[in-house]
Amino acid sequence: MRLDAGIRKHGFRKWYERELLQSHAHLALAFLCVIGVFAAVESAMGGRSWNDRAVDGFSTLFCAAAGLWALRRYVYLLMRAEAVAQQADCPGCQTYGRMEVMRADTLGEGVQVRCRHCSHVWHIDA
Repeated sequence: MRLDAGIRKHGFRKWYERELLQSHAHLALAFLCVIGVFAAVESAMGGRSWNDRAVDGFSTLFCAAAGLWALRRYVYLLMRAEAVAQQADCPGCQTYGRMEVMRADTLGEGVQVRCRHCSHVWHIDA
């Protein structure tokens, strides 16, 4: 979800919470993929046919690829949420997270926001 759409729909604090939950769900998926890699490698070590070993090798590669994707997505979502959260303090009154989106950049990676407390306007880059 784009930054401006997420903040408009849920508010900043709920958007931030959802981003953290989503990123940690990807971390849990990466952990499960590591377990899958270990299980597939152990299964491939058994003295069975080459066909079974090929299936186990494919399972190992699939779990490794899915785990790397999930880990990369975890880091991306976490860093994005933290970068936005560090800019969520109003420069005028230092109120944290009480803002409304005025407009978004064309790519949706940055937003212009206004403080609900003092009406100060500033820009947040994702």
